[in-house]
Amino acid sequence: MQTTHGTAIRRLALGIALAGASAGTHASMGNIGTSYGIFPEDLATAQALSMFNSQVSANYYNPAALVKDERGELTQAIMHAEQELRAERPNTDNDVLSNDPSQSILLGMKTNVASLLQSGHPIHLGFIAGVEEYGKEMLAFGAEASETGQYMRYGREPLFLSLGAGTRIWRGISIGAASRITLDATATLNATSLPNGETEQEELSVEAEPNIRSILGLTLNWGDTFCADSSCLLNGFESALSFRNSSASSTSVQSNVIVDQLIPDPGLNLSVTTIDSYQPEIYAFGTQYKGDGWRAGFTIEQREWSGLEDELKADTVKDQEDSSGSVARKAEFQDTVVPRIGAEMDLFGRFRLLGGLAYEESPLKSTRTPKLNYIDNDRIIAGLGLSATYKQTRFLRYPVRFDIGYQYQQLQERDFTIEDVDGNTQSVTADGEIHVISGSVTLKF
Repeated sequence: MQTTHGTAIRRLALGIALAGASAGTHASMGNIGTSYGIFPEDLATAQALSMFNSQVSANYYNPAALVKDERGELTQAIMHAEQELRAERPNTDNDVLSNDPSQSILLGMKTNVASLLQSGHPIHLGFIAGVEEYGKEMLAFGAEASETGQYMRYGREPLFLSLGAGTRIWRGISIGAASRITLDATATLNATSLPNGETEQEELSVEAEPNIRSILGLTLNWGDTFCADSSCLLNGFESALSFRNSSASSTSVQSNVIVDQLIPDPGLNLSVTTIDSYQPEIYAFGTQYKGDGWRAGFTIEQREWSGLEDELKADTVKDQEDSSGSVARKAEFQDTVVPRIGAEMDLFGRFRLLGGLAYEESPLKSTRTPKLNYIDNDRIIAGLGLSATYKQTRFLRYPVRFDIGYQYQQLQERDFTIEDVDGNTQSVTADGEIHVISGSVTLKF
């Protein structure tokens, strides 16, 4: 009897602690920056050219690129992602596992703070914030075990924050540093409960502190560096390196519960710790060539997903220990390499057409993960977008830029074994598709 009520109370404790975030929300091991792209230009090129973009989204992909435009910038974007994630089971007609949309409002701003320094050396600051459910959900967060299967990298996207700066250090060479900011929440719950589940004399305290992880970037303009005073074969070529440290949102709950007639004082002590929105260490290298009215380039990313195995060991929601304490078929992850190619071309002076392709191998090696029942697929990503610059502004000093981007993700078929708490297994074939559209308005100042 105590075990049954202990399980119920443990779930109650976690539910109360996360109620302020978003009850019933299913988040994922992902964020908009890596799952889709931050602004329409990033979606449209499948992030292949994001390390060289002049917009403030460079703050996340390569903060050294913040120096590309000396002017300040204010960008507001809206993103909507429709997903149909399937797991085909024998003897059933309903194979849709998840089709909840993800919707975000994003705001980005960058400015040159050279006037603050006596030297006058240009330093460009950038800031990005994204909020789920069109601004209604500040902390879209969820963690659960599943008996039917759950997709590892798709779902609601929690609060997205990034702050950084970039500057030129020599001709054609710029560097930048930024931070990816997540929240670590800690909750303490003390309560007295009746056997029917009603609680009284509750005491709940919740604290959250920022977890700041580093982002570093370097950009080299080959022509400006090696032949600044003359024309050479290196003109038009740019290369970039970036590093994004691993990050995750986390919640820890410490609770003490007394159940009348079942659990007397000093009560039952429970501890719940869980992470979400995990992002691995990412090393990226990219090169682009910019010609007369066009540019094209590629990016290669190395993602260190193997570190997630250690993170899950301390997660009491996603743990995979059986009653004897041994680990059975724990989730195994592999490091992955993500290639991306993209291009941009001017059309009729004020319009630009963008496109990109990418291939992402699944980091999930395991096809059977009891309790978690994680599902993840290799995916092919294609993007297309259009950018327009409106120059004849009546009241504004600089032109206004409008962007729209579309991205399609095809999840390749993959077989998994789903196992419930009683050890019953079922084979499923997982696949799916995601449609993402984003629009933005950018003001220069």
